[in-house]
Amino acid sequence: MSNDHDSHDPELSDDSLYQREADAVYAELLARIGEGHPQPRLGAVRRVVELLGDPQRAYPIIHVTGTNGKTSTSRITESILRAYGLRTGLFSSPHLVRVNERILIDGAPISNEAFVSNYRDIKPYLDLVDAELRTAGDAPLAFFEAFTALAFASFADAPVDVAVIEVGLGGEWDATNVGDGQVAVFTPISLDHTARLGNTVALIAATKAGIIKPAAAVVSSNQPPTALAELERASELMEASFAVQGGGFELLSNTVAVGGQLISVRGLAGTYNDLFLPLFGDHQAQNATVAIAAVESFLGGGSQMLVGDVLAEGIATATSPGRLQVLGIEPTVILDAAHNPDGAESLTAAIGRYFTFDEVAIVLGVLADKDARGIISALAPLAEVFLVTASSSDRAIPVDELAELVREVAPDNSVEDYDSPAEAIEAARAWAAKKPRRGVVVTGSITLIGEAMEISESEGWKR
Repeated sequence: MSNDHDSHDPELSDDSLYQREADAVYAELLARIGEGHPQPRLGAVRRVVELLGDPQRAYPIIHVTGTNGKTSTSRITESILRAYGLRTGLFSSPHLVRVNERILIDGAPISNEAFVSNYRDIKPYLDLVDAELRTAGDAPLAFFEAFTALAFASFADAPVDVAVIEVGLGGEWDATNVGDGQVAVFTPISLDHTARLGNTVALIAATKAGIIKPAAAVVSSNQPPTALAELERASELMEASFAVQGGGFELLSNTVAVGGQLISVRGLAGTYNDLFLPLFGDHQAQNATVAIAAVESFLGGGSQMLVGDVLAEGIATATSPGRLQVLGIEPTVILDAAHNPDGAESLTAAIGRYFTFDEVAIVLGVLADKDARGIISALAPLAEVFLVTASSSDRAIPVDELAELVREVAPDNSVEDYDSPAEAIEAARAWAAKKPRRGVVVTGSITLIGEAMEISESEGWKR
């Protein structure tokens, strides 16, 4: 730490003191090759963690991959483990507002102080590996490679009893795969990031199956047949146990409740009835089912029933920011990070089932590497009006281009375009306030969701 922060005066321990330094660390990390261009290699990050003494081996890992639902499933899994009294680590990406959200310790974002301190500890090793890579004619460590090393080191420093690690992209060559998951978890696999992962579900599943380690426990949501075949094949090769939703475990029922839903689940080791899940959408019930099977696999090898009241607490305290999150009332504003057609379909279905709107305005912003056409098509039945905008991401589809695409794909919908998310959201809220039973949904990209959260915070929306 810098000398001016070395005092033990409790007033100086305020985390805000480290804000500027944390921002500087983040800026330094951002100067590396960005997440939009992941390096399909493991050797570089493996070299870093070796130099650090393999922090990723200091605690057991539950490793989570898939196309949709990774973050929610990871967060529900972590919440159940924490209810058991375990000190947990959770690594997920991307963040919505602040980068600290990516590294959670005991359910809270890593403090600025720990973030800065841990980065300074590993920086000499990052520099050393950068130099080795350059000498060999390779690209230096990318943002996600360096950040993954920081997360593993932070969890060892905490220390945690267990870490839930969400894959960044794919699986086999994702930087997180230097860790060995005792449990490998697969959420639904569909087409996404096709330029990087392959243009068929089978190819994508084969890449994701790379997280399965020898003798691990594999837990999978229901999958398309071609994906399921890849996961079963990889599990067999690794002599890993394999349980799939609808086979070894299943969601028995879910019913809409105030603030979420009640779910009943047949797990690997027992049946759990009437658990309150404070998340909206049938897909979240499926995610919770997979999370329960993952925890059963971790704590008792899939043969020991979870403690009922502990599980109930873990499910009831689960959160998933930016996933069907009600951010404002009067009028109701819902944020959802759907950024591919499957996510958009789940969103459309959930709004219809869990909310009672007569009309919905959709504030839409999509990144250029996404299937915007498919997203618009999935959202069109829900939308009375599309308010098209672009987040500040340099990957955002320009507003006029996206508006034109909406008019082409959804000719029956009203379309307006706005230069900034703030203007689009303000217009949508004004539209919704004119009639009862109107709602606003902000969706299409995670960067747009993050900006909407900041707007709501600064404007103090009613919640």
